Amino acid sequence: MRPYRGAEEYRTARERMVRTEAIEKGIRDPRVLRALLEVPRHLFAEEALASRAYGAHALPIGRGQTLSQPYMVARMTEALELRGGEKVLEVGTGSGYQAAVLARAGCRVFSVERIPELAQRARKILDAIGAANVVVRIGDGSEGWPEFAPFDRILLTAGGRAIPTSLKDQLGEGGIVVAPVGERRQELLRVRKERGGERVETLGPCRFVPLVTGEGRRRKTDRAEPAGETDSPRRPQDLPAPRGAADFRARKKGKLGGFHPPTNPL
Repeated sequence: MRPYRGAEEYRTARERMVRTEAIEKGIRDPRVLRALLEVPRHLFAEEALASRAYGAHALPIGRGQTLSQPYMVARMTEALELRGGEKVLEVGTGSGYQAAVLARAGCRVFSVERIPELAQRARKILDAIGAANVVVRIGDGSEGWPEFAPFDRILLTAGGRAIPTSLKDQLGEGGIVVAPVGERRQELLRVRKERGGERVETLGPCRFVPLVTGEGRRRKTDRAEPAGETDSPRRPQDLPAPRGAADFRARKKGKLGGFHPPTNPL
């Protein structure tokens, strides 16, 4: 697997982050540790906050959303028990950092984000670093991505009273869902689908933004559209897969070009 573009920057800070925010806090999965070490987290932060990207805290990315703290990204990724090659549904793209970590861990990632500006920003950054095994959709994450179900793993980065049934229905047999559940007080849950039933584990307290549902309702005539064609998430909109080095060079200069039409993500 080729190194992500931009990974040569902040290397020392990233090594320190992996040591203090992952290893020293109990993360042991080599696949997760390697992904954290190889993903350029600073590129997913706002430019003014890039130098703080490898600290122990979450960072704002706009629209009331955050780039999750490194430990929580590591904890949730490890909880998925990845072996490589899994098809993962991520609900809540946000900055795109969690998707990049999952991709670096060897997964095919299908990520849904309800806020168009964040989805488009994440797509550009994923494009810039060369994360080719991530596709992004603008829409209601609680509806999942049924066209590509069943998924081996599902990860929610926003919390509600319960994990939506529509998402659990898209989990394959033997699959795992990891999600924050609760409103005022949240717990991180791991749900395994076994023999038609569920086995639920509580992994500890957490704090995530609320899971917003009821947007991105599907239509029978739903089709993929080029990014930028609509500003509304009421109709799912698939953003294109990465293009490569040209956009990374543009990002380094503070520029990023437009999108090209969607292609088959697989």
